[in-house]
Amino acid sequence: MFLLRLVSTLSGPQPPFPAHHLPTKVHDLWRTTLGSMQLFQQGLWFRTVALVLWVSVVCVIAAQAQTPAVTLSPAVVDAGSPELIRVAAPADATLQGEWQGHKLAFFRGRDGQAWYALAGVDVEAHVGPSTLRISAHHTGGSTADLSQSIEIHEAHYSTGTLTVAPKFVAPDPTGLARIKAEMALKEKVFATSAPQPLWAGDFRAPVHAAPTGSFGTRRTFNGRLESVHKGMDFRAPPGRVVRAGNGGVVVLARRLYYEGNCVVIDHGLGLFTLSMHLSRIDVHEGQRVTKGQRVGLSGATGRVTGPHLHWAVRWDDAYLDPAKLLQMDLDSVR
Repeated sequence: MFLLRLVSTLSGPQPPFPAHHLPTKVHDLWRTTLGSMQLFQQGLWFRTVALVLWVSVVCVIAAQAQTPAVTLSPAVVDAGSPELIRVAAPADATLQGEWQGHKLAFFRGRDGQAWYALAGVDVEAHVGPSTLRISAHHTGGSTADLSQSIEIHEAHYSTGTLTVAPKFVAPDPTGLARIKAEMALKEKVFATSAPQPLWAGDFRAPVHAAPTGSFGTRRTFNGRLESVHKGMDFRAPPGRVVRAGNGGVVVLARRLYYEGNCVVIDHGLGLFTLSMHLSRIDVHEGQRVTKGQRVGLSGATGRVTGPHLHWAVRWDDAYLDPAKLLQMDLDSVR
């Protein structure tokens, strides 16, 4: 309606009576006056449009200025929480970052609008303020400091007691030698990771079984040994198919002292998932796997009280809550 009224206005007023009733000079004067009025009104129209466009541009710039350059998801950071860090920076920028002693590795998002890092806070991390350091170096030579303070909140995990075979609490000399060798092996495995993300989209649960929600539980074994449960247990009976939570490369597939039959998948940029206590391993080290691909069968090997799947998520040397990783929306990221 506004445009219709505006067009009607711009068409100009009509003479009070038909033009053929006017004397020629009066009629010419009327037409000249009308033309001047139309030019004035058209100029007013263009000035109005320009004003509207200018206000729109200012609003867009203001909205962009209010959008934080760095955002974390989840926004509330708990100990043990995986975090998706988003940085709004040009594609030609070079990003560097560090958080709690861990180097951040960024990749360009699917939409081409931002950079991302999939990181997290270890389950045993100290709570309180921390500094997330990020800098963006631009091709023109300028550098933007995007660092910010991040509050790490305490996550309230439960406690529990378990009884296992004595050799898993007080290993004999042979067992201790094996454990030491396996620690060196695992250290070597986790020391390198693919320089780009090998995963795509959301992570999926590795097995069709109910989870126990046991991540972070402070456990006492046989009344003596205390440890923190750094994975997610699934109540999987023996022989249940276990699958890769996302794409990656198998970097370890063998039987270990505590973990039993274990498969470790490197998902790139320091992110690993571990499947433990398997009754059988169906992949080999160096094999590329896709999301949902079978890696083995659930079982009860290693330090266990019964058959189940222990699934762990590790970034750098931090262990993260697998349940929270499964809840993250990553389909739009990569």
